Amino acid sequence: MIFMAEMDEHKRAVLVICDGLSDRGKLTPLSAAETPNMDYLARNGICGLMDAISPGVVPGSDTAHLAILGGDPYNDYPGRGPFEALGGGIELEEGDIAFRANFATVDRDWTILDRRARRSGSRELAEALGMEIDGVRFIVKHTTEHRCALVMRGRGLSSAISDVDPHGPGRVLESKPLDESEEARRTADLLNKFVKRSYEILSEYQTPANILLTRGAGMFRRVPSLKERYGFRSFCVAGSALYKGVAKFLGMDVIEVEGATGSVDTDLGAKADALLSRIEGYDLGFVHVKAADSRGHDGDWEGKKVFIERIDEELIGKLIGLDGYIILTADHSTPVSIRRHSSDPVPVLIHGEGVRVDRVERFDEVSCGEGGLGRIRGVDLMPIIADYIGYYRMYGV
Repeated sequence: MIFMAEMDEHKRAVLVICDGLSDRGKLTPLSAAETPNMDYLARNGICGLMDAISPGVVPGSDTAHLAILGGDPYNDYPGRGPFEALGGGIELEEGDIAFRANFATVDRDWTILDRRARRSGSRELAEALGMEIDGVRFIVKHTTEHRCALVMRGRGLSSAISDVDPHGPGRVLESKPLDESEEARRTADLLNKFVKRSYEILSEYQTPANILLTRGAGMFRRVPSLKERYGFRSFCVAGSALYKGVAKFLGMDVIEVEGATGSVDTDLGAKADALLSRIEGYDLGFVHVKAADSRGHDGDWEGKKVFIERIDEELIGKLIGLDGYIILTADHSTPVSIRRHSSDPVPVLIHGEGVRVDRVERFDEVSCGEGGLGRIRGVDLMPIIADYIGYYRMYGV
């Protein structure tokens, strides 16, 4: 028997996920950074290492966040598209097929000249692409720069179709069914008609964007929310659509924060202020910070170190006096040496009343490996948090 305890006094917690924070090598940007606030939490908390999915698996940001935030990355994952659509503000319905989409520039032969259309796009262009083809509605929502979300809504659709975006130079691809079902064949055919129509419509505008490229098809379906799984109320502060989308998928409220851009210019202090001002009405607040990951992808060791120091001062420094639990971790490692995600585990710490304080002195990839949490998976973190804040589940009688 499993049941939810209702007699405990509930406490609050803040979960900070620093995207791509950790790295490889003897001296990493995190271990080299001056991080007095993170180190204080480590010295007075319990630390460990975490594999977002499992050892040896290289996590995507979407699957990693799904696991860490309490979902099942193997059974709940709908594909990237639904997360982007939810994060972009589209209210999805069961059976919708959602995609990530880019405005792009092509020549008359549909050879790609610029996959990002000089990073240009607009609400006007996105709305111009709203249409219906053979009883299926196409909904396009501009998110930021060249990025969009696309949703196909109608009967008899499938997400088992290939990308139109070639993810590099070359010609626009034709979407093809990935299985032998009639639904997949029909969906691919409809998408190809839409892409052709997008070229015809956008070519009428005097902008670099003259076609919409799609990738990451996924079918939306509802999964149990965090409230249903654990009983507590939660909210999210993030700048990028993906992380807002994962949060919405799991039933978290999303708080819009002015200046939260998801880039290196993001207002970390505003994110901290938003957490502290809203946490009274919730049990868990989650904040996502992006730019350490971007610096890893750029191969910018010094830039990553400097941004980590900003996180420590501008975000963690404001949160450190919170009356509740602070959980600090990353979704994956993005080593500057390889400029991509890796399977290296990430450091994790929990600070707050009653934790078993271990001997870890610094928050970094090696030091946290000596901590009392040991090595856990992403799906283990939310049950641990739930126990600390009084929403534990007992297994058995």
